[in-house]
Amino acid sequence: MEPYYAGWLSILPPVLAIALALITKEVFSSLLIGILSGTLIYSIGVGHDFVIINTVEVAFNVMTTKVDFNIILFCSLLGALVYVITIAGGTRAYGKWATSRIKSRKAAMLSTTGLGTAIFIDDYFNCLTVGTVMRPVTDSYKISRAKLAYLIDSTAAPICIIAPISSWAAAVGSNLKATGAFESDFAAFISTIPYNFYAILCLVMVVMVSVGNFDFGLMRKAEMRAQKGDLGIQKSNVSEPNISTKGNMFDMLVPIVALIVFAVLGLLYSGGYYGTDSAYHTLGGAFGNASASPVLVWASFGACLVAFIMFVPRGILTIKGFMEGAIEGIKAMLPANMILVLAWAISGVCRDLLETPVFVKTLFEAEGGATAGLLPAFIFIIAGFLSFSTGTAWGTFGILIPIVVPIAQAVNPELVVVCLSATLAGSVFGDHCSPISDTTILSSAGSGCNHVEHVSTQIGYSLIVAAGSLVGYLVAGFTGANLLLSLGSALLTMITLLFFMRARSIKADGIIA
Repeated sequence: MEPYYAGWLSILPPVLAIALALITKEVFSSLLIGILSGTLIYSIGVGHDFVIINTVEVAFNVMTTKVDFNIILFCSLLGALVYVITIAGGTRAYGKWATSRIKSRKAAMLSTTGLGTAIFIDDYFNCLTVGTVMRPVTDSYKISRAKLAYLIDSTAAPICIIAPISSWAAAVGSNLKATGAFESDFAAFISTIPYNFYAILCLVMVVMVSVGNFDFGLMRKAEMRAQKGDLGIQKSNVSEPNISTKGNMFDMLVPIVALIVFAVLGLLYSGGYYGTDSAYHTLGGAFGNASASPVLVWASFGACLVAFIMFVPRGILTIKGFMEGAIEGIKAMLPANMILVLAWAISGVCRDLLETPVFVKTLFEAEGGATAGLLPAFIFIIAGFLSFSTGTAWGTFGILIPIVVPIAQAVNPELVVVCLSATLAGSVFGDHCSPISDTTILSSAGSGCNHVEHVSTQIGYSLIVAAGSLVGYLVAGFTGANLLLSLGSALLTMITLLFFMRARSIKADGIIA
């Protein structure tokens, strides 16, 4: 299908889908309407004879071409792994063990934050694994599923985008390499880390929210309901499992550790670490050359095999019980998988058919004469807008990096690294807020939280972090990328705003200390 430049109409489908999702609280129909609106614009624009038929035909053609089956398989296998660990009694045993050692709500939230930070290899893996492990613990301290989803989401993409060894680092590195502007794409990525204000501030915010009384707005309401027993658990069509009494916490920990080990080894193998090309015989070179999505499938399959070997010979589960549990786990992931398919489709409609990137590039170039000092802040806003609209951080920095690098080099070479960082930070910001982002969707699924509630409770915190980041990029632009001043001003702005929101809520009844 040939693309059609739709101008400002190219951003209408995601805006419509997001608005409908927030109004109706229903994601599937909202995304489908957004997709159909985009293919309708396309069909009219290219002059199809049978507009209605072509609208539907193009919509489903895009769905079938944009599906990443590796990610679908990974999510499904991880759902199977989670379910069999649960029915083997591993999750319940770990929950009892953790609860006996985690003595407060603050410790439970900090433990969730710590685990999310530790799993930096991939955001999909992070979202589903942390949710599975920490749900029993946070539930025992009446922490709302919305808060759990926020903790998971805020330590998924933000940690992956500043971790040198991660699927995100590999994606960024490949885009940096394509520009031909850097001797080492890995070194260029490392240089962006200190200036990735949104990711850094996100992690600081999560710690502050975990240890302090910083609930406000819809999150505060969710936490108050949780204290009364309503944790906001998303209803599932999957029947409650019969849980074995023979399991212990190692029945959960060993498969999860196996998943991590297999993922690391798989990334090294995929990246050529064990091959003949000496360029990839380093960790950085191998991870930068690795293909993450198939590796995650291998790792999750390997972890399922480990679980099978642990559970069946010991009589915790029969072969039939294990396989039936795996099927139930795959069924539990069906809603998340369907949302991912629809999110990929609407992104494909905007990016490939309606040429949203071209429209954004036109806006970008129209402001090309702006003061050099404003460039990093402007890039942050544009990246956030594009990522929010399309629901993909990877697609956003893939679009903008080839544009940003030559513009920054021409305007002020001192700001190239800051502008790159602003691109990555803005991409994560938009992805963090967007209801059609795959990471946001998986955070909801991993925590067992209603997706729309997760988006609506998280966005206030994300906007505070974004405001701090924007100030940081303004300061960086006008101080020649002074890290101390720019990062310091970003932190000060975020903390000030957070305390202001706290002061507004502190007098309300039922605040949770």
